[in-house]
Amino acid sequence: MLLLPALFLATAAGARDTPRPDRLRADVATLVGFGTRHTASDPDHPTRGIGAARRWFANELTRIGAGCGNCITVANIARGFTGPRAPQGVNVVDVLGFQQGRDPKRVVIVMGHIDSRVSDVMDATSDAPGANDDASGVALVLETARILSKEKFDATIVYAALSGEEQGLWGAQLLADTAKERGWTVSAVLNNDIVGNTIGQDGRKVADRVRVFSEGIRASESIEQQIARRAAGGEDDGPSRALAKTIDAVATTIPGGLDVFLDRRPDRFGRGGDHEPFLKLGYPAIRFSVGVENYDAQHQDLRRDGKRVYGDTIDRMDFPYLAKVTAINAATIARLAAAPAAPASVSIEGALATDTTVRWAPVATAAGYRIRWRRNDAQDWTDRRDVTGTEAVLNGVIVDDHFVAVSALSPSGAESIPTFAGRAPH
Repeated sequence: MLLLPALFLATAAGARDTPRPDRLRADVATLVGFGTRHTASDPDHPTRGIGAARRWFANELTRIGAGCGNCITVANIARGFTGPRAPQGVNVVDVLGFQQGRDPKRVVIVMGHIDSRVSDVMDATSDAPGANDDASGVALVLETARILSKEKFDATIVYAALSGEEQGLWGAQLLADTAKERGWTVSAVLNNDIVGNTIGQDGRKVADRVRVFSEGIRASESIEQQIARRAAGGEDDGPSRALAKTIDAVATTIPGGLDVFLDRRPDRFGRGGDHEPFLKLGYPAIRFSVGVENYDAQHQDLRRDGKRVYGDTIDRMDFPYLAKVTAINAATIARLAAAPAAPASVSIEGALATDTTVRWAPVATAAGYRIRWRRNDAQDWTDRRDVTGTEAVLNGVIVDDHFVAVSALSPSGAESIPTFAGRAPH
């Protein structure tokens, strides 16, 4: 068995194609050209509305798949939803591309929402270009598919364009429910929403970082499980936070890339996004969003008030920046799709001792495991040991003062997200 060092990631990422700003711009321009992509807009018109946009996205995925020997299979999932923002009901359709891995049941999902809106969320006919919110995310998904379709992975990659985000995260709910119903093992959900601008509301430019939002305590945990996590000190190490930290580490391997701003909230203050239905079902999920937002370019009618211009138009976007966010997504997906699933559970023992014993559930496809630990006053893992069994003793590591986690390794050294160690059940 050969376990390559951490350079495996940098080497693989370095050999991968670089996302192209011109292709991202072209895709955003095409999406803007559909006029409106409101979820309740005409689903059958050939050139205007959400139906035309969804068909175009499906055709693009099919074309990308044709270039890799039909490695991507395109399918739609749909369900009717009714709510305050669609009182008469609306058919929500998600367009999915499946790049089949060696394990068809384990998935890594990358997604953006294809629908757009103006000031009145009920207005399904006015022009709603939605360039940054969220044609940027949909274009990122397509560019990621162009890059990663040239490679083979253990996990299946799902490329998703969701509908109904502006009406209540309905497309995300549909996909999360589908993952549960089909019994998928979800290794990661990367939600990209508003990822293409660098000039903020007050005119400041932030082009050197991207925010990654993640939960600490899991929304899916019962009160008893939350109490147990608190007792173990794992508030900053739930699966989604571990995913965010992994993304941060991946980003450091990309030359000339962006700093990952680890935003320790599930989403922006008082707001939400399409990763949230996945969190409620217990899946590791995060949101990418720009380092600074321009609120005049979000959910606005196209208009001018004196010198102030409103509207989510393509001229406000920064495509070299969007390409850098795309590169982080692609590298993260490549690592996690090449790695085994994370261990389902990890436990530690060592009360009244100077050593810590670590045990974990085996992962069927793992070639080995990486034990990580750090002092309790540190945020990032500082020490590690690679092993092949499912139990180890960390000599001289006092359990009171250290946090421990275990990740699974592939034969090539690709590493899953780490699973935080809690107290062994009694």
